[in-house]
Formats: sequence, structure tokens, C-alpha cells
Amino acid sequence: MSFVRGLKCRECGREYPVEPIYVCEFCFGPLEVVYDYDSIKKVMTIDKILSRPKSLWRYRELLPVDGEPVVGLNSGFTPLVKADNLAGVLGVKQLYIKDDTVVHPTLSFKDRVVSVALTKAREFGFDTVACASTGNLAHAVSAQGANAGFKRFIFIPATLEYSKIVASLVYEPNLIAVDGNYDDVNRLCSEIANKYKWAFVNINIRPFYAEGSKTHGHEIIEQLGWRAPDNVVVPCASGSLMTKIWKSFKEMKEIGVLKELNTRVFAAQATGCSPIVAAIKSNSDIIRPVKPDTIAKSLAIGNPADGYYATKVVKESGGYGEDVSDEEIIDAIKLLAKTEGIFAETAGGVTLAAAKKLIETGRIDRDKTTVICITGNGLKTQEALVGHTGQPYHIRPNLASFEECLKGIKKGGQ
Repeated sequence: MSFVRGLKCRECGREYPVEPIYVCEFCFGPLEVVYDYDSIKKVMTIDKILSRPKSLWRYRELLPVDGEPVVGLNSGFTPLVKADNLAGVLGVKQLYIKDDTVVHPTLSFKDRVVSVALTKAREFGFDTVACASTGNLAHAVSAQGANAGFKRFIFIPATLEYSKIVASLVYEPNLIAVDGNYDDVNRLCSEIANKYKWAFVNINIRPFYAEGSKTHGHEIIEQLGWRAPDNVVVPCASGSLMTKIWKSFKEMKEIGVLKELNTRVFAAQATGCSPIVAAIKSNSDIIRPVKPDTIAKSLAIGNPADGYYATKVVKESGGYGEDVSDEEIIDAIKLLAKTEGIFAETAGGVTLAAAKKLIETGRIDRDKTTVICITGNGLKTQEALVGHTGQPYHIRPNLASFEECLKGIKKGGQ
């Protein structure tokens, strides 16, 4: 049973039926899924949630599907790690890492949105799915689309890291490398979506696709013992993840699962592509497009579709935003790895480095509970660390050679 009332324009409020559409035909504002929360409140209890399998579908009443889910049955419910070692380094009392680097089939939070998008695409009767992607979405659509038997067309910037290209090709989709950055790819895909009857997960299926991100927030609430954190730091590309985490928190309060909500939401971007943070820092609601120039390619969207709405979340919650250099990103990746044993991709380095700055400047209270959202596995962006790590010790295959090496290690204080 679905609890979706329909689609609604974020700008003018005009309502639409549940169809594969994504913009208002009157004001061209984006459409969003609207739910019957009064009915959900009657059936979605903590006990019911706890009785279900540990996947993102345990929150199914708050997701825009009609029948049984057919995709992503093993996605979601990733660990919330109490990061005491990292907390000690940063000088904070309560720090958690929401770790989407593991559990998911393709090791990023994009498996959440794709699970919902492809389930909805199947309900709409599509046989072909497609996407514009900076990498992680390409992997998720390629993999989950293969499992569900869809034809797949994946469009990526030609300059994408080679490891990310291979991680899509292994599933044998139709992978199209486009000369240009993500914004160029996305514009092309919008044209293609208007001509071909395909389910573009982040275009004509976008209102439903984006709802999958909410489960990242739903899980945080559940894993904290049905309470919200004081602070949450979220990486921003299009800005959608931030808006949906905030929506998930408000939903949990709306249906009575969450008793109070005082969370402050913080945006994290790379300095080389920070249109959302720039708007936040200048106290503006105007997102000025930029040409991306950063190693954090998964966040390199110069004209973010949900940027304006992300700034609204920050204002509503009393949060802020911070941007970080490529050097800070690399340092943060290494810091997270050596303190908590979590290997994050460059987007994770952005989030931790931004959180570190926000703590140091007093924007985040050291005595409050903070959650840092890490959205993808570091195995996806190893190229960024080349030349920035230590080197292995080389020895001959005998004990004497090892012990000579060991003397050097001890002398170096390691």
C-alpha cells in the first residue's frame, strides 16, 4: 500500500499525479513527493520498523512505491560508528560516522536512491534505465539495473577516474563518456530524456529517486536510539542529500517516532566546487554556477539542482557551510583511515575536513553530539592518494633482512 498523495511543485505548490515527471509545467519548479503522514502515523511504529529486515525498506511507508520492492533488498542499514578515536583528535565528546562505505552493493549511498528509483521505474513499466553520473550513481544503476534485468545507458564525464569507469563497465551497461564536465553531461541527458522513453533516474524519475536518500537520515535516528543528533555534516554535490536528510528528520517527528528535533545541518564542499557553501557564507539564496576544479569529482557539480533548497535547510536548522582544499581533503581521508579504520572516497575527505574546520571555528559545539556522513568507499578514488601515502618496506626473503628492517622502523619511532 502506498501513502503517496501525489507530486507537488516546490515553488508554486501546484499538485500533480504520480507520474514520471520532474518539473512543474507552469513555473518550471522541481516536483517533490507528498505523503499522507496522518495515515502513516497510524501504522508505522517503532515496533513495526524493528520487526523488519535491516535494509532501507524497513521505512517503506515513507518511500514512494506502491507494491513490494523489487530492487535493493540488500541496500541500507549501514553502520553508525561511534568514533571515539577521531573524537579525541578533534577534541569533541560525542562523534559518530554514518558509514555508507560498506554494506551497499556498490559501496556508496547511491545504492539507496537507485533502489527506490528502479523499483519505481519497474512500476511505471520502463524497460530501460539511464543516468548522468560522476561515478557512484553510474555504479549503482549499472549493478542494480543488471540484477533487475533492465537495459542500461550510463552517461559520465570522459575525465572521470579510470577506476570508476572500470567499476561501471564490469556490469556491461552501455557506458557513454561525454567530453565535458557533469553539468554538460546532465544537460545532454535532459535532451535525451525528452526524446527517448527511458527512466533517467536523476531526471524524469528524480522526485522518486531522491526520496531514497531519506533512509540515510532515518537510520541515523534509529541508530541513535530514536533521537536526532545535535549536528550533522553532509557532503553536497547537487544538494539533494542534505535536503532529504533534513526531510527524514522532520518526517520522524511528524509521525511521532522522534520526540524533538533541534538538529543543526552543515554543508560540506570542496573549495574547487563550492557554489552552495559560497551562497551560505554570503547569506544569499542565489547559487552562482562555477566550473569545477577539485579532486572530489563525485561532488563536482558546478550548477547544483537543489543548491537553493540546501541553503534553505541550513537557514532553517541554524547550521552553516564550509569548503576545504584538495590538500585538506587528502589529509582528512588519511585521518579517518588511521583513527577509525574507515577508508572514505574524496567526498568523505571533504565532509570530515569541513567538520574539522567547523569544530575549530566554534560553529559546531564540542560538547554536542555530531554525526559526519561518509557516503562512499575509498577504493573508488585511490588515484587521489597516489604520492600522498607512505611507501612499503622492501626486504629480502630472510629473517636477517626483516630484522634489519625492524631496527629501522623502531629507530623511526613507529
